[in-house]
Amino acid sequence: MINKISRIILIACAIFIGFSVQAKEEDIPAIYSVDVLSMDISNKIANAAVKHCANLGYEVSAAVVGRDGLLIAFLRSPFAGPHTIQATQQKAYSAASIQARTSAMGHRPDLSFAPGILLIPGGIPLNFNGKFYGGVAVGGAPPAIDEKCADAGINAVKGIMDFVE
Repeated sequence: MINKISRIILIACAIFIGFSVQAKEEDIPAIYSVDVLSMDISNKIANAAVKHCANLGYEVSAAVVGRDGLLIAFLRSPFAGPHTIQATQQKAYSAASIQARTSAMGHRPDLSFAPGILLIPGGIPLNFNGKFYGGVAVGGAPPAIDEKCADAGINAVKGIMDFVE
């Protein structure tokens, strides 16, 4: 008797779970929409970051990438080291990919083996009004200065982006 009741309960649970797990086709969107940064905003971020570092006496590169980690804007001071070109893009890619500041990733040794990830401070994810847009990074100054310059780039457009819906 208990065996029959147990089987009936198990079958009922399996049927219930089966129906609740199946998604209705009309519940699955056919397309998704995302917001992306314009070239103008991306260029303003990079320009402000490089200018901020220049005012502090550092020659740097700045990169802005989209949500996908691909380059949107890049600016390099003529006196920034050639290594800053690739390093800055990798830091911006890392910030966008992990959606965290690269300065906060140093405790993640597992990330050091991920392709394209660079765990050096200076990369910051771009978030405005609760929406994720990509990443920005600066390279060529000491790491803490790189990060401050990237923050300056973000702050240069914050007033504009605060009104974007």
